Amino acid sequence: MGMLANLRSVVRFRKIEWNSTSRRLRRAANIDDLRLLAKRRLPGGVFDYIDGAAEDEITAMRNTQAFRDLEFRPRILRDVSSLDTSTDILGKTAAFPLVLAPTGFSRIACSPGELAVAVAAERAGIPYTLSSLSTRSIEEVRAVSNGVLWFQVYVWLDRGLQAEMLERAAAAEYSTIVITVDTAVLGRRERDVRRGFSLPPKIGLDTVIDGMLHPGWTWDFLRHEPIRFANVVGKSVGDGSDPVSLSDFISSQFDPSLSWKDIEWFRERWKGNIVLKGVQTVQDATIAADHDVQAIALSNHGGRQLDGSPPPIELVAPVVDAVGDRLEVMCDGGLRRGSDIAKAVALGATASMAGRAYLYGLGAAGERGVDHALCLLGDEFRRTLALIGCTSVSNLSRDYVQHVGRGEAS
Repeated sequence: MGMLANLRSVVRFRKIEWNSTSRRLRRAANIDDLRLLAKRRLPGGVFDYIDGAAEDEITAMRNTQAFRDLEFRPRILRDVSSLDTSTDILGKTAAFPLVLAPTGFSRIACSPGELAVAVAAERAGIPYTLSSLSTRSIEEVRAVSNGVLWFQVYVWLDRGLQAEMLERAAAAEYSTIVITVDTAVLGRRERDVRRGFSLPPKIGLDTVIDGMLHPGWTWDFLRHEPIRFANVVGKSVGDGSDPVSLSDFISSQFDPSLSWKDIEWFRERWKGNIVLKGVQTVQDATIAADHDVQAIALSNHGGRQLDGSPPPIELVAPVVDAVGDRLEVMCDGGLRRGSDIAKAVALGATASMAGRAYLYGLGAAGERGVDHALCLLGDEFRRTLALIGCTSVSNLSRDYVQHVGRGEAS
């Protein structure tokens, strides 16, 4: 009895967790862990669509590595007992400097798709950007969220449909449109080519076997309505009636002649904020500032378009120096840690954007997985501020970061 009492005094047995999702998420200490969970849960073709990039995927790798090539310059003996992670993004308060980037086809990760992401973003107190190629509609997403919603648009050949979507977004009180400007043609995403990726997925022997190996995802997929481009149902190719490859949809709908005059077309029809997403040079950032837009997102589409384009984090400082007094600058691509958000803001960005990071959570555990991803990023951001001796977002500056082995960032 004495030995048992002694054992009880020093050993605490972990409570058994009966919920499988909770068990899964308890093992996810960071975004990379969520990526591995998503890889195990999702069929290969679905995971590769989320995880993959263009050609040799060099740019996608460099996007992440470029954050690691920055290190902090922590200040000590500063009172960090009271931290303020909140910030202002295009006139709205956000709990921390993160915007969820637009991602198409979210229902391939789990059936609620964009609805789950919008709900999680509202809970986290940050904006969510709905893609034109979403699998839940503008109205469906607004119905589940009272949070800050942005709407991403491409330059389409059918300007009547384009104008209609802008009207719908305005009616649903989306505050901002994000115009993606780096898709004159679609980048060659070779993982998708090898898989023959289409929407809805085409069934073959390989997909049947893959489905059997991932029964949770397959059962979820089979129990719900077909995956469609929800914002164009009944309008055109891609409404879900027949399988269509992404390249076919791009070829039929996207306007390869897009130019700066198209931004004027949007300005005439949209009274809210405009963000240009896909800026990759100081020169184009300067031109954007002349076109009455409120912000630019430095982005190479997560490495999914031009393989060999520059990592966005490397552009933040020179672009902010050139136009930071005229518009807000956001950094999109490669973010995997809350500390990455701190690095971008320290260099002058208003906020970072993230896409894959939350999609890994969605693929790993649905809405709860997105919650977990956003909690991880928010907690890491707060912890970073404390550890570098910075008490608020407004106090973050280049004094806190430097290039590894090269000294001060500039």
